[in-house]
Amino acid sequence: MLLIPRRGLILAAPALLPGLACAQPLVQGTPSQTEGPYYPAAIPQDADADLRHVAGAAREASGRPLLLTGLVRNLDGAPLPGARVEIWQADEAGIYLHPRDGRQAQRDTGFQGYGRAVADAGGRYAFRTIRPGRYPGRTPHIHLRAHPPRGTAPLTTQVYFPDEPQNAQDGLLRRVAEARRALLLARLSPTDEGQRAEFDVVLA
Repeated sequence: MLLIPRRGLILAAPALLPGLACAQPLVQGTPSQTEGPYYPAAIPQDADADLRHVAGAAREASGRPLLLTGLVRNLDGAPLPGARVEIWQADEAGIYLHPRDGRQAQRDTGFQGYGRAVADAGGRYAFRTIRPGRYPGRTPHIHLRAHPPRGTAPLTTQVYFPDEPQNAQDGLLRRVAEARRALLLARLSPTDEGQRAEFDVVLA
């Protein structure tokens, strides 16, 4: 029988019990990104999860309809019901709902520009929106902030679309390590009226 001295057994313990020695998260955390200059200066009165319809507006937003949905979970993979999710984005013409964007006279008033949702019992959220238009210097994207149901700071990030040719030149996306860049790309599929974008958020 092989005898291991007590000191040798202690030193060997991490190799013998890797799960106890260095527990690893089951999933990678979503990379954080800047809030950007266009987080709403004031939250609009209509701030629900349907950005394509503004209360009192005569028509719906122009642009390609998009259902943005996903799961909010922790590093162990467990869903986080009750997590609060915000998004803000440009309209079809690339114009934000913000006074610093000087094209407010051309902004689509049928587009809400900002919305909020609460993850359901399974940790899922959903927004009815559009594919954002391009504006100078950036690839199309949606800003997203997820607030845990309790305890820790929110995560601010950005949602990108894998079929956008400008992704390769986008300065903010290129700052993310290439191995983690895929975590910021939505999974796209067609719907009867437009497109579905799946984007899971993992909070560290």
